Amino acid sequence: MKYHGLTDREAELSRQKYGSNAIPDSEPTTFLEAFKETFGDPMIRILLAIAALMIVMFFFGYAEIYEPLGTIVAVLIVAFVSAKTEVASDTKYRELKDSAKKDQCKVYRNGVVVVIDVDDVVVGDKVLLQSGNKIPADGILVSGSLRVDNSALNGEAEECKKTAAGGECEMADDITGDTFVDAHSLFRGAVVFDGEGVMDVRKVGLKTMMGRMAEEMQEDEPDSPLKVKLGKLAHQISTFGYIGAIVIAVLYMGSFILHAGGVSAYMAVGAEEIIKDVVEAVSLAVVIIVCAVPEGLPLMISLVLMQNTSKMLDHNVLVRKAVGIETAGSLNILFSDKTGTITKGHLQVVDFFTADGNSIAMDELESRREVKRLLDLAIGKNTQSMYDGDHKVIGGNATDQALMRFLGEDKFRELEADTECSVTASQGFNSANKFSHARIGSLGRTFYKGAPERLLAKAQKYMDADGGIHPLDADAVNRKIDELASKAMRVLAFGYSEKELEENTIHEDLVLIGLVGIRDDVRPEAREAIEEVQDAGIQVVMITGDRLETAVAIARDAGLLKDESDRALSSAQLNSMSDDELKELLPHIRVIARALPTDKSRMVRLCQELNLVVGMTGDGVNDSPALKRADVGFAMGSGTEAAKEAGAIVILDDNFRSIKDAIWYGRTIYHNILKFCKFQLVINVAAVVVSALAPFFGVEEPLKVTHLLFVNLVMDGLGAIMLGNEPALEKYMDEKPRRRDESIVSRKMMTQILIMGLWLTILSFVFLKHPFFAQFFDNEEQRLTAYFVLFIVSALFNGFNVRDDGFGIFRGLNENTGFLRVFFLIIAVQALIVNAARVPFVVFQWIGNMFSCVPFGIQGWIVVVVLAVTMIPVDLIRKCLTPRD
Repeated sequence: MKYHGLTDREAELSRQKYGSNAIPDSEPTTFLEAFKETFGDPMIRILLAIAALMIVMFFFGYAEIYEPLGTIVAVLIVAFVSAKTEVASDTKYRELKDSAKKDQCKVYRNGVVVVIDVDDVVVGDKVLLQSGNKIPADGILVSGSLRVDNSALNGEAEECKKTAAGGECEMADDITGDTFVDAHSLFRGAVVFDGEGVMDVRKVGLKTMMGRMAEEMQEDEPDSPLKVKLGKLAHQISTFGYIGAIVIAVLYMGSFILHAGGVSAYMAVGAEEIIKDVVEAVSLAVVIIVCAVPEGLPLMISLVLMQNTSKMLDHNVLVRKAVGIETAGSLNILFSDKTGTITKGHLQVVDFFTADGNSIAMDELESRREVKRLLDLAIGKNTQSMYDGDHKVIGGNATDQALMRFLGEDKFRELEADTECSVTASQGFNSANKFSHARIGSLGRTFYKGAPERLLAKAQKYMDADGGIHPLDADAVNRKIDELASKAMRVLAFGYSEKELEENTIHEDLVLIGLVGIRDDVRPEAREAIEEVQDAGIQVVMITGDRLETAVAIARDAGLLKDESDRALSSAQLNSMSDDELKELLPHIRVIARALPTDKSRMVRLCQELNLVVGMTGDGVNDSPALKRADVGFAMGSGTEAAKEAGAIVILDDNFRSIKDAIWYGRTIYHNILKFCKFQLVINVAAVVVSALAPFFGVEEPLKVTHLLFVNLVMDGLGAIMLGNEPALEKYMDEKPRRRDESIVSRKMMTQILIMGLWLTILSFVFLKHPFFAQFFDNEEQRLTAYFVLFIVSALFNGFNVRDDGFGIFRGLNENTGFLRVFFLIIAVQALIVNAARVPFVVFQWIGNMFSCVPFGIQGWIVVVVLAVTMIPVDLIRKCLTPRD
């Protein structure tokens, strides 16, 4: 049929009325935007507020400049590294996209066929579609017939037949998974397998299915669980620090009033003296806040996440967004693709049986010589597939390729070289006949391959496993076929006839050689990995564009559908339910079939509204919105660039086991962060209490501002290396998932922090005030220097305590060799600071003065180390006395 199409004027009017077909890109990430985004972190804001206050006090002569400058440098490093990483990945993606040529299509305009950019298509255009074309907009096929691949939209590479719509045919507004495979609807992004036809464009741009997905991609990503937890921790710490600072400042002022003999007497000392006391109280308050806030925590988390991203490559996991790997460990629910993730991603022969219904194991088939010989001929000489020079199967459809892989390259080459078995006549498969056949004249046989119902309708005999010929029992073979069909297998039959080949005809002397069951089978390792993930308390939901019956069969085989309460839903069923109904049913859902991209995004949204941490896997453009919206998106390595860009993690081998490993390492990272928090917060609690109470005991500034700088930045940065590489333990996968808003500091963790912080405080005051320890030092200056060493070394020994919640605190040190290296490195650095004054160079003298440190003797070092070691037995006693989870 000849179409005139739109005129240029009509096309312009349509564009004004219905909009452009262009789908706008998201704005590129700039370095400045990514840099500024870092400062939205609540912990970073607290650090900057403290730094600003310290700078103000410095200008008034009441504070050192080292602490605020050190804090600001650490914040800038974190912001710079984060921004550079984010911009680099975004730039790389856009460069790849810009280098690609713009898609074009053929449309009827002004009575002729013209080639235009896809962006220029408008509603009302008549688009000419041919084999290999990508469909440029949503519409209805009005002429011709097509077979299309909708995998870009529903993830399933199945051939969907499309025929011309008769008369008026409206485009459905509510798209379901079944709409993709209906008779007439065509969607932007799908590819034409075969045929030729004309599409009437009904929707363009953001109104197309692809456009709606692109709009969803623009939505803001939810805060990661780690960010939520850190925000809560920052609030708790800042509240503790602010309240503590105010209370201590008030008490400090109260002590001045008491020493003066009352309020009236104190007011009489004069304004200058009162202002001086207020400044001292405020200075003490600021020191307490500095002690309370873990300045090194953001830097530590950045270091830990970056360290572990390289480890994950060994498990075929490429981490694009560092926080994604920790989020994987927090998952409550995981939506997984079927094809290629749970299954192998290609059709394969999984069962062979003779027509008496008896299966022959694959490894036994070779010993059934006559059956195997004839089967090889029925496959190898009656196919459209072949092996190429790279040993890959090419040509034919997916079923032909599965049979060729079953035959094997060696057998294919052998048959190819056998000149005595040449094909003298053949007829290929077509949808009307549902079989193909080939004549091998030298053998006097015609070999058939086709749908079981077609061959069974003619066959009277079959060959058993030993090569014997027997009368066919149709009931027996049909029972076996029904059994395999219930497992979502495609069954194909093979036979031979002694008669000459006749086109479109199956001879009645047909003897059935056997039948095969073909499907995209479940990966063996996926079954095990799914069970491990389920045992970890994570709900696994298979979400696929495949038919419900097929999805259910695969889900049963994969171990997803076990109980009667487990539910499998289609997209249509899903869309017939309200959000509240779905939320109520959610814990029982195991399968979603014929799924749309919008179904995936909706499920992610509903789960997040229930405060669940959601993972989503995907490989197509269709998956990108859900991958981006999920808390962690797992993009498949074989997938599209759009999916990889949207995902936080790329699974290089497309294997569910690698997803399990990502979850395992995510939980390991979270445990390592918890270990660091315990390590650091014990230091912070002790520093706060000691700094707050020391003035009341006559000790002015036992910990200088530079000491706090060393504690919060140097020790914390190196502490990240000490504890950030702790090994992954199998027991982490036995734990139940954590809530999104769960506090990092649990009650048990708080108990450990307070008890060990209290013990370090007691050690501090005993060391500072008991006369026994004075004999080991020549003066008070040496004693205060030794206290700085005691504080740091005690914290280091506490590092062993936090490695394990039980008594295995020295276990696994060989797997984390950095722990002891950093342990001794920090002690060596501190020894250098303490003894800097002994080195006759100006820079070392300056270091000694900056840290207010002077050298002291070996006896003092021994005393300090002995006291510090007590951190270990005290915590072991605590573990004995407190109940374990």
